[in-house]
Amino acid sequence: MKFEDFKSGVYRSQYQYKSFLPARVNQEWTWNDPRINVLLEKATQALGELNAFSRIVPNVDLFISMHILKEANTSSRIEGTKTEIDDVVKSADAIVPEKRDDWQEVQNYVQAMNEAIQHLDTLPLSLRLIRRTHEILMNNVRGEHKTPGEFRTSQNWIGGSSLADAAYIPPHVSDLSDLLDDFEKFLHNDNILVPHLIRCALAHYQFETIHPFQDGNGRIGRLLITLYLVSNNLLLKPTLYLSEFLEKHRGQYYDALTRVRESNDISHWIRFFLQAVIDTSEKGKLTFENILRLHRSTESNLVKLGRRAENARKLLMHLYQSPVTTIKQVEDLLNMNYARANSLVTSLVSMNILQETTGYSRNRIFVFRRYIDTFNG
Repeated sequence: MKFEDFKSGVYRSQYQYKSFLPARVNQEWTWNDPRINVLLEKATQALGELNAFSRIVPNVDLFISMHILKEANTSSRIEGTKTEIDDVVKSADAIVPEKRDDWQEVQNYVQAMNEAIQHLDTLPLSLRLIRRTHEILMNNVRGEHKTPGEFRTSQNWIGGSSLADAAYIPPHVSDLSDLLDDFEKFLHNDNILVPHLIRCALAHYQFETIHPFQDGNGRIGRLLITLYLVSNNLLLKPTLYLSEFLEKHRGQYYDALTRVRESNDISHWIRFFLQAVIDTSEKGKLTFENILRLHRSTESNLVKLGRRAENARKLLMHLYQSPVTTIKQVEDLLNMNYARANSLVTSLVSMNILQETTGYSRNRIFVFRRYIDTFNG
């Protein structure tokens, strides 16, 4: 199928509304647009350069944790949560009551991503894995009544307050089974020649168009981009997340998806997606460079601590994964008494490595501010 000849689907009359039945995607795809060739080359190169950091950065898994946390927060924010990165790095008891629901949604996303990545070692990227990931995502949060881990059994819609004024109405439930079967086969069809980034772009469009869950489709659809790249070895580690780009260009993102359905313009969507990969990969490389620069700077400062430097390094390794701590947590982590833990933290504060955030004399919370800021740029 040539992109230029693509027909996105048809609207089918249901009771008092029309649902959109998308065309199948499990086929070979070609195109005449030379802009796609150039963007595909640039995106592949940028992704490869980002992936190289997974090989050269010592203890890279420590830093992946913050990548996932930032993605979880950004992807959830697209759906309406109000948390900032400073909120989601804290423990539950440090979150004000009005933000706890949003905080929990972000934590669920982190757990869903981590478990999905682990499952890729033994399971293919499949409907089974997608359902399990959705179940974790929607557990014990708003929308939990909307059948976590199960594909929808009733009609949903996007935009508006009801089917009567919806901006988009996905396929009827009677069409879901065939569409999802086609979608899953497309992910793994080795008999068709489609570059991975093109296949990933098409898969994301199709998933969002099918909208198979009652809730949580946007977050799962964005999460699937990273899972696809990892499962097909384009990434060694989950280091590419498009949510920040999609949030920044939200109107263009929704417009690009809509243009496919309304005008059959799949080429525009592919170009948008590839540009997102390029820009996000470039920013990801810069983040890793800043992390390495911070790591070197911090290491040189720790030498000043003399015999306490080794404990400080152990604490820093923990903070790269979870950049907020308390004196009690330092006591437990390093197996030391309060006086020694307090002295070590006080030294790190004086060296501008940690920052106390509460202003209290008790129950103080310390943040690895410069590290968090590398993900806010």
